[in-house]
Amino acid sequence: MVELGRRHARVRQAVEERVLVVLRSGRYVGGSEVQEAEAMLARRMGFRHGVGSASGTQALVQMLRAADLRGRVAIPALSFFATAEAVMRAGCEPVVVDVLPDRPLMDPEALPACEAVLTVHLFGARAPEVDHPVVLADAAQCMGWGWGRPQGLAAALSLYPTKTLGAAGDGGAVLTDDPEFAARARRLGNHGMVAPHEHAELGMNSRLDAVQAAVVLAHEDDLDRRVERRHAIAHRIEALGLGLPRDARDAVHHLIVMHPQRDRLRRALDEAGIDSAVYYPRPLDAQAPLGGRSRCPNALAFCADALAVPCHAELREEEIERLLAVLEAWA
Repeated sequence: MVELGRRHARVRQAVEERVLVVLRSGRYVGGSEVQEAEAMLARRMGFRHGVGSASGTQALVQMLRAADLRGRVAIPALSFFATAEAVMRAGCEPVVVDVLPDRPLMDPEALPACEAVLTVHLFGARAPEVDHPVVLADAAQCMGWGWGRPQGLAAALSLYPTKTLGAAGDGGAVLTDDPEFAARARRLGNHGMVAPHEHAELGMNSRLDAVQAAVVLAHEDDLDRRVERRHAIAHRIEALGLGLPRDARDAVHHLIVMHPQRDRLRRALDEAGIDSAVYYPRPLDAQAPLGGRSRCPNALAFCADALAVPCHAELREEEIERLLAVLEAWA
């Protein structure tokens, strides 16, 4: 599904030079690389302020806590478990909302009464806008999209290695236009500290370290190529009639195909030596901590038919042709 070794080979010199500067500096937490990475991530996603975090999950928790929420937070039925987990760790109650009939994105017409909405821009595709006064965004998979900033007060970003712009380990960021929101998110990620040994609130240890910041900065120059390459591969696969419908050409394209015989298709891909994955096998409300039984028919239908196939910038032409040949036989 990914080829991180091939990707590193393209940017090896820039990555290793930047990391070596950090290692020789002795400044491994904070510093100029972190500040530069925070500014770059904010700019790339259309925000004014970026706050580095230890992971995408921690960025979600910091964002939710910085918003000072206490009650029910609406989340879509389809996302990685971290979306729901972060809501609970922030002291709120996740309320699972079904997705649209034709796309795995929150149905804005199905919103319940809630204090806030946490939209998820899943598989790099933009979620529909929602009519609510407090909107936050889980933009973990969105770095490199072409729509500008997500709707809402703030967004949480993941820098997990498999993302289009990934670090060499965990990392994340909270992005916002509000300087006070950014300051609180930063304080929460540094033990709630306002001065040395003076803590205004209960925080956490959640900082983007300088080595990961250096890696991300070195990868940034290659980001546009990666997104364009994903577009080109995805369009060839979608031409077979198997891809998810798209609102625009600017999605990052973490590619999902749909097939009523998904498991048989997966076996055929495996026999051809092609990786695939099921994202996601069940809706969030079918997970034990959220009740264990889903009441979201659109999400359940998606989970039955959806299959992720390789769609990344390091695929070789012969690998793409092999993938297309198998998919075409099942179209």
